[in-house]
Amino acid sequence: MNEHSRIFDFMYYQLEHFPKTDMFAAKVNNVWEPISTAETIAMVNRLSAGLIKIGVGENDMTVNKQDKVALISRNRPEWLMLDMACQQIGAILCPIYPTTNVNELEFIFNDAEIKIAFVSGNDILQKVNDIKSKVPSLQDVYYFDVADGVKFWKDLLINITDDDLQNLELIKASIKAHHCATIIYTSGTTGFPKGVMLSHRNIVSNVENGKISFPFSDNPEGRTLSFLPLNHIFERLASYIFMSSGHSIYFAESMESIGENLKEVKPTVFCTVPRLLEKVYEKIMAKGAELTGVKKQLFFWAVNLANKYDNLNSGGLSYNLQLALANKLIFNKWREALGNNISYIITGGAACQVRLLRIFNAAQIPIFEGYGPTENSPVISVNRREKGGMKFGTVGPVMEGQEVKLLEDGEICVKGPSVMMGYYKRPELTAETIKDGWLLTGDVGVFEGKFLKITDRKKELFKTSGGKYVAPQPIENKMKESPFVEQIIIIGAEEKFVGALIVPSMPSLKEWMRSQDIPFTTAEDAVHNPKVRGLYKELIESFNKFFNHVEQVKKFELLPNEWTIESGELTPTLKLKRKVIMEKYKPALERIYK
Repeated sequence: MNEHSRIFDFMYYQLEHFPKTDMFAAKVNNVWEPISTAETIAMVNRLSAGLIKIGVGENDMTVNKQDKVALISRNRPEWLMLDMACQQIGAILCPIYPTTNVNELEFIFNDAEIKIAFVSGNDILQKVNDIKSKVPSLQDVYYFDVADGVKFWKDLLINITDDDLQNLELIKASIKAHHCATIIYTSGTTGFPKGVMLSHRNIVSNVENGKISFPFSDNPEGRTLSFLPLNHIFERLASYIFMSSGHSIYFAESMESIGENLKEVKPTVFCTVPRLLEKVYEKIMAKGAELTGVKKQLFFWAVNLANKYDNLNSGGLSYNLQLALANKLIFNKWREALGNNISYIITGGAACQVRLLRIFNAAQIPIFEGYGPTENSPVISVNRREKGGMKFGTVGPVMEGQEVKLLEDGEICVKGPSVMMGYYKRPELTAETIKDGWLLTGDVGVFEGKFLKITDRKKELFKTSGGKYVAPQPIENKMKESPFVEQIIIIGAEEKFVGALIVPSMPSLKEWMRSQDIPFTTAEDAVHNPKVRGLYKELIESFNKFFNHVEQVKKFELLPNEWTIESGELTPTLKLKRKVIMEKYKPALERIYK
């Protein structure tokens, strides 16, 4: 499939092999409006030509000299159109999370010397207008929606002549695989964001190796629902894979509307992060708990069966017959909730609870977990669709075209065509991260046969005051298996023992309080109720037996409010910002360690 060396080649590949009436689709005034492959390409070419006309693009193609274009928008067809339009003219796209705070935004705009910005949403427009005067390189801001006093992106498509398009062809032909295509600023859990430079070759090689490894077969009937932020390289890479495999991309209206959009679009595949799977699962379980009589018994019988599912070892004839029955009676409803058309779901970005993988896979909703950092464009390993190609609790076999080695401390290092060009303007940091061609990921892992298993983030390991190392993630993931635990963070760096901050799952807790005749007034009151604390004490003790003495949680605090991106405790990819949480909940930490 080596017809591609640059990312935008995928779009032409689709036109040639499976031109679609709905390459992209988005909801406009409550109706899904498709855009064909041919229409998309025509618009992308006009946008490229329009950008050239306002002086973007044609430059010396060293990264420092290439023009930078910022994109801050939720997922929509224009997102990928602008992406392709910039790539064709050698401009570097810098996508930025809509939730980025103003200080970080100003830092990124100045660090990348952004020339033009494209935005959607009034809140984002306000943020960009607030920093405009502090960013000397910024010439103009274009808006994806129509509004007074701001330039509309489609104005760039007007008055494009045939000569402009001829000129574009020449420029397009000059773009090479080794040129930088994008700079992605990763928020990281510490310090200012750093810009990861990825070339066309980095990303194209990851697309092609991913297609072979997983494998993704061409499917002009296929369609996906896109809702993970496209600023995240995972969703963006997946979009390129779908484009080059003939799948249509439908853009969800918002995170809140995913449920109904799944039913409308009936996707064959989508990408997600574990936090969203947890939410889906919690919703299903809450509905199950409301059932009565035989229906309730059947529901929990099916869930208990699924809990024992192992894709590598058959449960035997009797088990398989029972599971088939459970799939007919109970799990068919689960599949309907996802549109009833799913071939597979891919999850990444953080560790997925094994229990969820078991249950969904048993329910004939195949979920495959993969892994890789932005710095590797991103995929290093992925569980595969072939027989024996998936193992729960691992991130799968190493992807084709990548070499992986583990250092003495277990740190995962990768070498291959997807390893980034480096961090923008940070040569010393690049030198620390890439050694002799090997990218040091900062993740710690082990091999179980051919399967790679992530055991922790090196940065998240901490030492107790007794000098013993503790890896928080495995403990957190285990404890989140309880229906009473919504979120949890394990703490104890330089302290005598391990503690935990726990956000209870309010629906489960309310249900339990009702069963115990304890009145529920507010979340704040509930977390201070001695009987509720007793429930969580028992719960923690029941989990402690899975861990060695040093890792056991000795004291905990319950917190009434869920951690979110908006309130600052989660990164845009829904990972815990440990430093922020420790800072914000200092009084709770002091109570644990006083």
